[in-house]
Amino acid sequence: VMHSPPFLLYWYLLASCYGAFRCQNTDLSSEFRMDGDYTIAGFFQMHSYSATAKPRPEVDICDSAGSVNSHGYHLFQAMRFAIEQINNSSSLLPNVTLGYEMFDTCSESANLHATLSILAPSGQHPVEVLSDFTRYQPKAVALIGPDSSQFTLTTAAILSIFLMPEISYEASNEMLSLKRTYPSFLRTIPSDRLQVEALVLLLQEFGWNWIAVVGSDDAYGRNGIKTLQEVMGKHDICAAFQGVIPAKRGTSRQELKEMVRVLLGTGVNVTIVFSNEYSAKDFFEVVGQANVTDKVWLGTEAWSLASVVWGIPGIHRIGSVIGLSVKQAKLPGLEEFESAHGTPDQPQAATCAPAPDATGSSRTDSTHQSCNRVCTSCSFQADAPQAFDIWASFNVYSAAFAVAHGLHDLLGCGMGACSKDKVYPWQLLEKIKRVNFSLQDSQVQFDASGDPLTGYDLIAWKWTGQTWAFDVIGSFLREPDRLIIAREGILWHAAGNQVPVSTCSQLCAEGEKRLQVGFHQCCFDCAACPAGTFLNSSDLYNCQPCGTDQWAPVGSEICFNRTTEFLSWDEPVSWALLAAITLLLLLLAGTAVLFAQNLPTPVVKSAGGRSCFLMLGTLICACCSLYCYFGEPTRPACLLRLPVYSISFTVCLSCIATRSFQIVCVFKLASKWPAFYGAWVRHSGPSLFIAACTATQLVVCLVSLSTSPSVPRKDYTTEDTLIILQCSEDSSSWGLLYNTLLSICCFVISYLGKDLPENYNEAKCVTFSLLINFVCFICYLATWVFYQGKYLAAITVLSNLCTLAGLFGGYFLPKGYIILFRTELNTTEHFQLSIQSYTQKKNSD
Repeated sequence: VMHSPPFLLYWYLLASCYGAFRCQNTDLSSEFRMDGDYTIAGFFQMHSYSATAKPRPEVDICDSAGSVNSHGYHLFQAMRFAIEQINNSSSLLPNVTLGYEMFDTCSESANLHATLSILAPSGQHPVEVLSDFTRYQPKAVALIGPDSSQFTLTTAAILSIFLMPEISYEASNEMLSLKRTYPSFLRTIPSDRLQVEALVLLLQEFGWNWIAVVGSDDAYGRNGIKTLQEVMGKHDICAAFQGVIPAKRGTSRQELKEMVRVLLGTGVNVTIVFSNEYSAKDFFEVVGQANVTDKVWLGTEAWSLASVVWGIPGIHRIGSVIGLSVKQAKLPGLEEFESAHGTPDQPQAATCAPAPDATGSSRTDSTHQSCNRVCTSCSFQADAPQAFDIWASFNVYSAAFAVAHGLHDLLGCGMGACSKDKVYPWQLLEKIKRVNFSLQDSQVQFDASGDPLTGYDLIAWKWTGQTWAFDVIGSFLREPDRLIIAREGILWHAAGNQVPVSTCSQLCAEGEKRLQVGFHQCCFDCAACPAGTFLNSSDLYNCQPCGTDQWAPVGSEICFNRTTEFLSWDEPVSWALLAAITLLLLLLAGTAVLFAQNLPTPVVKSAGGRSCFLMLGTLICACCSLYCYFGEPTRPACLLRLPVYSISFTVCLSCIATRSFQIVCVFKLASKWPAFYGAWVRHSGPSLFIAACTATQLVVCLVSLSTSPSVPRKDYTTEDTLIILQCSEDSSSWGLLYNTLLSICCFVISYLGKDLPENYNEAKCVTFSLLINFVCFICYLATWVFYQGKYLAAITVLSNLCTLAGLFGGYFLPKGYIILFRTELNTTEHFQLSIQSYTQKKNSD
């Protein structure tokens, strides 16, 4: 830092300014000083000062420019009080005496003059200009102050060149925490960033998101507004109005009145006033004149307890005032110390030059006039210390003790005696950064940014008639940042003592997203999130889609897991279907046994003979394929169930078609086309026809499985709350279409034999069976169009089962009935008689 060109250039400019601002005399003495082994400087605003145009550059004379600043006077005495206690301590700096030099920094020029004064080496007037300040030893080893952020930004920039420790007790500007720019700056008051975080938490606590923000026209106010904007934007809090209080004093100014008028016209009920105490005083004087009665005013630590604000006539009518203040602290003995060391009739406590100093020695030249003089009647004009003064005084008190603890460590006082070596500011700075001690039940230490690890007290104004007081209603604590507040301790100036509402729009109901209206995101309409989406609390303006396996109703804030469904084995409908399938299998098996036992009989021969076993076997295979529709679908089950059924059913239909064709050939085609019939018999026409039909169906199934295999898949489209687990039988229509064509062919061949002998006429039975097949197929297609749930598998099983049962009942059941119960019809004589009757009838025709 010390070798960087910008800092050196800045230093040269300041050195030139120092020469320009020198008083006519050459005395650089402070307003109040006390000698010691090591000197600590203190900057305090002892007087109020109003800047006026000056004909030439000169340092402002503070004692003749304004009234006494009681607050600065009490802080000034707090530093003297701390130094006295340190010097009287037997454990802290035991054989070292601390001295001090106090300056009244009532203006920017006075602050700059004081800064340059403490940098001069002991016994010298000018500040040496060097390229390396490592061995530079100014008259003061550390500085406590100044009070305002505006003055501190200048002082901290200069002192950073020398790495001189500076501990401010009231400068809270966030920029001062930047160690790259202000490496030697520390403070005992939290930064404005922390104050803003506390204010935003307070807004969130009461649901206020439509507010106004005003600030003073200085570094404190403008940076505070900027930080507020940044933090509020992250928490959906909007500023309906933002204004800067004019720097020029006086409530009659039209500009300030217009600002208050516009603010009140926004209709907001909560206003944050981020201002110094004097600008706040001007602002609230105009607010009081506007007859405001029911608003909420949130204050910063700079004015929330300041008497210049709460002392404004009629301010008790403006509404509720809640503010932040430095942590409540007691400083026993300070008032007694001021009483004993603050009046002119006590020489040892004189507060002006020329006068005896605190050591009892007198100035030798009473004609010298300091550039920054303190009036001799400060103690008479200063008011009694208020809570604000005492709590702020503790920041000065702890800053002085932090310097003392740093010196204690640097001088090696831990063994009982200090070395009293030369102290360079940069050495002391490293020690102060690491101090950690307890003081009046408070812990004093600094973080990496030089900020204290303390928070704020939350206070609320209260009035008893014209008497002002306040209550501590909570606190803001750090690490982690949190707000603790007692709501019942707040008296709201609203009907029924209800918490005032300050929102642009009412909060949306659960599951409703915000639709921004206008420029501010706090003004919005509400719309329910559609089904399948939910409203995440991290984004109130967009509905988030649920996961694939999840669902959500309209206006939901969470997603629910979908229920996976399939036709399980243990459902009642499954039991009924399984029982029917098993019964049909037993009937088919029993029929096969019955036909085997009666294979030589005419009924079995007329039904197809040995081909009946092929038909019954394929029907059994088709029935067994229906078991694959139950339970959770697996890849083997999906791949096998439809091809097995289709091929089996094709074999059965081709056998029926062949048998019907053979009967027609025997009775009708053999005499008309004997060559065709001969070829049909010689070349095993029935076997070739069955093989060709089966091969065609096999090829259709193989092509379908290769192009679009049937595998388990999850259906998310049928129902929002369910996942239907089923097989993807997208190409099954080709096999069904082929069986339908084969059924029509079979029906036509059977119809051709409608006039054959009764024992050989299968037209009625086959027609009945095929009609059942067509009806089942049509019903299945109609159901498939309108329903895609888990019971579609059960409907498929029922359709196929009815088709198989119809085929069995129409073709095999009558023949089994004849074998079992009409044995007289199962004879060769009966069949021959039937043929003779058919022949006679045909000849007569």
